[in-house]
Amino acid sequence: MGRKAGGLYINPKKFGSLHKPCMKEMISFLNCLALCHNNDEKCVRQKQLLGTCMDAQDGKNKSSWGSINYHLQRLSRGRK
Repeated sequence: MGRKAGGLYINPKKFGSLHKPCMKEMISFLNCLALCHNNDEKCVRQKQLLGTCMDAQDGKNKSSWGSINYHLQRLSRGRK
């Protein structure tokens, strides 16, 4: 059920907040929607800023290595 004693483990939630590229734009857009009672016609500028930020993120190549805990388990299997 649980993890083995002495095993390597890193909490991924702790490192999840390191890279959130469009968070400011998204928060400003959601705040504008809340102030304007979900009328997005009044929040065109914030919507455009969020869209350009998200489009800029698509161009970056992210190579997924998988879970860090998966790789730690692989390393510990090789040690035994």
